[in-house]
Amino acid sequence: MRKICIIGGGAAGLTAAVLLARAGKQVTVLERGDRVGRKLAASGNGQGNVTNLDLSPAHYFSDDPEKVARLLARFGTEEILSFLTSMGGVFLPDARGRVYPAGRMASAVTDLFRRELERLHVSIVYGARVREISWENSFTLTFDGGSMSADGVLLAAGGRAAEHFLTDGTAYALAEKFGHTVAPLSPVLVRLRTDPALVKSLKGIRIDAALSVLRGGRPVYQTRGDVLFCEGGVSGDAVFRASSYTQKGDALSLDLVPDAAPSALRAALSRGTGEDKLLCVVPNGLGRALYRMGSGEEALLARLKDFRLPVLGDFGFSGAQATRGGIPLAETDETLQSKHRKGLFFAGEILNTDGECGGYNLHWAFASAHAAAGGMTC
Repeated sequence: MRKICIIGGGAAGLTAAVLLARAGKQVTVLERGDRVGRKLAASGNGQGNVTNLDLSPAHYFSDDPEKVARLLARFGTEEILSFLTSMGGVFLPDARGRVYPAGRMASAVTDLFRRELERLHVSIVYGARVREISWENSFTLTFDGGSMSADGVLLAAGGRAAEHFLTDGTAYALAEKFGHTVAPLSPVLVRLRTDPALVKSLKGIRIDAALSVLRGGRPVYQTRGDVLFCEGGVSGDAVFRASSYTQKGDALSLDLVPDAAPSALRAALSRGTGEDKLLCVVPNGLGRALYRMGSGEEALLARLKDFRLPVLGDFGFSGAQATRGGIPLAETDETLQSKHRKGLFFAGEILNTDGECGGYNLHWAFASAHAAAGGMTC
């Protein structure tokens, strides 16, 4: 397999392009947009959370979790950091194990790839939305502005999340023509909708909270982090993590002061008056809004430790960071080569694997690209 075409210039496609070009393959990247690595340049809130020190497979959702575990074992945190630093840069973990470039600029990670691809003389065709892939002794790819043949194809065109990055889900049809199925798609790492009346007066307030997802009154997931109240719902890193475990009809329970005991809060409330009861307990705007919800001091204390928000749904693919569903891993071999068409490989978000918030989805892009590149160099 000498001549390889990669569909998609995201994290998975760029990683595979570097690995294959280093192995002496003739690589062409077909990128639908006007530049590569756009979503990568926005990852980690623009800071580039490339991986996590805790790379347990338990942080992933897939139709084949054992295969995910094997791929992560072959290209784990140490391997991805070695790969990234081989192109330049310094990458460091934060206190929670999330790994970032030392300069905390995700766009700089994209620039590392661009520089390496230029050094390796990888061809990139922009504005090349692939319309069709056919097979007759070799692959023929028809795209906006032209066509090309290839010995091998890597489909790394992303899922449906973050449509402003031109990942609208149309690439699944390219795989379906070769007999692949597509597991039902849903947005994850996404803002959650709730009763607008409960959050209207809280819009714009951000707080560190302990969050529990309740289903039938029982907790199914717990985390802690930023919660940002927004128009009609909640956002923030704690909500994004929880969204992977949440479904319509659940409830969110927020402990707004997780480090304070109820007795300390009760004492503070007894000393305050009116809307100033929660001075130095929570942000002033939040405290006053909670007080105006009424029903007395005990109800106010209950809201501080268990502020309930019904989950009415999410904000959809346009605001999501990742996609759940896609091409089942069961339809691929250990190198993520199609079981229906030899020479067709998959990597990244187009596959039915997604991870929690914290660098896990970006690491999956790297690890799956490594697996596919390994298969394409044989």
